[in-house]
Amino acid sequence: MGAINVTMVRIYLTEADAQLTPLLARLHDEEQVKGVTAFRGIAGFGASGKMHSSSLLDLSLNLPVVVEFFDAPAKVEKIIQHLSAEVGAGHIVHWSAQVNA
Repeated sequence: MGAINVTMVRIYLTEADAQLTPLLARLHDEEQVKGVTAFRGIAGFGASGKMHSSSLLDLSLNLPVVVEFFDAPAKVEKIIQHLSAEVGAGHIVHWSAQVNA
């Protein structure tokens, strides 16, 4: 059994950014990546240092959202170039990985 080299990508957003739906549509329709998973966090903070968390008192949520996918390195490099203008600096992380074949 072999392995295939891929690039993993993780994109950090918050619910209030309203970027999730357009991002998923772009990754599906335009970029045609192999698969995407979106995770909703229960707490987190970014460069601003402002804590985002869920509690029973929250009327509107602004929780962290992480979108993760992988594909061929050359394809991912082009996708990151396309997304860099739409997603703020410091919100896209990527690394080399292997997937079982």
